[in-house]
Amino acid sequence: MSALTTFIKSLVITAVIALVGGGLFLYSGLYPMGADVPHNRLTYWLLETLRERSVARAASEIKVPGDLNAPERLLAGGADYNDMCAGCHLKPGKTESDFTLGLYPTPPNLTLAGDEHGHDHTGNTENDDEASKRQFWIVKHGIKASGMPAWGPGHDDERIWNMVAFLKRLPELSPDQYQILTARGQDSEGHGH
Repeated sequence: MSALTTFIKSLVITAVIALVGGGLFLYSGLYPMGADVPHNRLTYWLLETLRERSVARAASEIKVPGDLNAPERLLAGGADYNDMCAGCHLKPGKTESDFTLGLYPTPPNLTLAGDEHGHDHTGNTENDDEASKRQFWIVKHGIKASGMPAWGPGHDDERIWNMVAFLKRLPELSPDQYQILTARGQDSEGHGH
């Protein structure tokens, strides 16, 4: 038997053992799935790396609108952020909510200049467009098994870009400025428009 044949046999046997072992672990139910028990370091690293690489690849071809810094976008996106995002991603002056305490992984606090993943939400990075593309993709498509919904099915791209415009400015806002920028106009019957 040649050395190459022995090597290939060893690889196949190792692969089979790894698959059988992985299958046994998977079906054993031993891995803790409760949101109140953090992943081990390896699992956390694998999931984070998978998410970040997947989002970067998927967002790479997105075209950022030239008017993303327009005041109209900031105002339009603020009300949506307040209604749809602030419960998890917080408002200026808040450090936690019932959602942030109960979700794992904890949603990033978007009122801060950088979240625990090291992403800058202010746009003060060397590549502002990459950050905006990433935010747009996440808001539109959500993140599986994280609590982050996909807002794309009910919101057009223009509305999502407005939220991205607001996200870029959010860390700079005081609680009072936030309140003003996120107020939604009300009609005579109390409905937002």
